[in-house]
Amino acid sequence: MASNIIELHTQIPADLEGNVFGQFDGHLKQIERTLNVTLISRDGFLKIIGAEGCAAQAKQLIEELVTLAKRGNVITDQNVNYALSLALEKRNEVITEIDKDFICNTIQGRPIKPKTLGQKEYVDQIRKKMIVFGVGPAGTGKTYLAMAMAVTAFRNEEVSRIILTRPAIEAGEKLGFLPGDLQSKVDPYLRPLYDALYQIMGADSFAKNMERGLIEVAPLAYMRGRTLDNAFIILDEAQNTTPAQMKMFLTRIGFGSKVIVTGDASQKDLPRDAVSGLDVAMKVLKKIDDIGFCELTSKDVVRHPLVQQIVQAYENYEKRQPKQDKGSKYDGRRRHGGQ
Repeated sequence: MASNIIELHTQIPADLEGNVFGQFDGHLKQIERTLNVTLISRDGFLKIIGAEGCAAQAKQLIEELVTLAKRGNVITDQNVNYALSLALEKRNEVITEIDKDFICNTIQGRPIKPKTLGQKEYVDQIRKKMIVFGVGPAGTGKTYLAMAMAVTAFRNEEVSRIILTRPAIEAGEKLGFLPGDLQSKVDPYLRPLYDALYQIMGADSFAKNMERGLIEVAPLAYMRGRTLDNAFIILDEAQNTTPAQMKMFLTRIGFGSKVIVTGDASQKDLPRDAVSGLDVAMKVLKKIDDIGFCELTSKDVVRHPLVQQIVQAYENYEKRQPKQDKGSKYDGRRRHGGQ
């Protein structure tokens, strides 16, 4: 039996239409395609025509987008795609709830907030736990959100300094062949950390705090032999640490410190036969209560929608590989078994 076709209406403030509808009504077209509804805008009202359940979903989703727009958010394709994925899972009103979690503003005044359930869980873990491992693919906001939390804690005087570090490796932190002094050798490896801090703090504030030693950006090798008290410490690209480096880093932590370890297990630059310190740490430390683990996925990618598709395609490809290998081994045994 066919579903009843119904017509619903919702009001869209005129000043928000461009934001909610998207360029060339792109957001509306995406909602129409995904939920199989027809949307018609007229005189400040949006008419929604479709099967009962789909029309109701579309109405609720559009009202969520209006709420986001009223709070000053620029509605992006990512917002719409994520809201649609939640609508299809019957998880309504999640986006507006996530949006309430404000971390801080960038230097341009843009609010930094989690944008997905995975990011919200990550931020909550950082607030609650002393050490948090944030693991996931590129574009999930692992480093950026950790940086925003670090700057917020620093501004609120919860910590006295910020320490940002990552392994400066081709393989094993061999920097000698690079030209220039030590700083110019390690800067290319640390550039993503600088970029995020510039956006959140501004170049002037960053430079002043660097000069005073309140913000430190350094390769991981520099952490050896130190005790890091009352600091917010971020270890980025942790998949490129060795188990010894990771143990060295985690045992530097002193009183009043908070540590975020971020990494992407699918993008290791270690030699092929080397074991990642991140993989080992996540197995060894799983049962310690004050250590949080947050695994972000392709659903949490907040860059261009194409990045999400690329990440998903690679995940699907990698999931298929072991099955193919097992299948070929099984076929070989069967052939040699005389059948």
